[in-house]
Amino acid sequence: MIKAVSFAISLVASSAHAADFYFCWQGANDYTMTGQMSLNPSALNKPVVTQDDVTLFKIAGYREGTLLGKWDIATRGSDDQWVLYFDPARNAFMTPGDVGLGISQAWNAGGDADDCGDPGFGFNLGNYAQDFCLNGRWVEESGMPPETTFLVSPTPVDPLCRVYAPTS
Repeated sequence: MIKAVSFAISLVASSAHAADFYFCWQGANDYTMTGQMSLNPSALNKPVVTQDDVTLFKIAGYREGTLLGKWDIATRGSDDQWVLYFDPARNAFMTPGDVGLGISQAWNAGGDADDCGDPGFGFNLGNYAQDFCLNGRWVEESGMPPETTFLVSPTPVDPLCRVYAPTS
């Protein structure tokens, strides 16, 4: 009986762990972004995950592999833009065309990508482009078309969007 209860408790404990995702975006002109997101396990059964389902989220922006800036929800300010739409069935961040909205991702950057703070860093996926905000300014040359998909992985990625292979 004690073994059965211990086994049941271990199953409940392991199913309560967050689901982790790592991602990398490749922008124009050697701009890239890496990130990590953890979701409540129950969110994986939803057709669309939003920022309300996220327990950990952090991003780092790069140009030619050199760090430009970082942002995360743990240090999010009250004025920081925070919008997220994720499709767990496809392991994909949704585009404005997917959700029928003008902006589908606003990670410390709103629709004009000029409101990330100074100093500051943010990412925007709107109906005009996917692009960076750096130190309160829109980084136009980082932009990609709004329908561009980007890598989502169960294991970490580097600033060149290479997936780290798990080791045993």
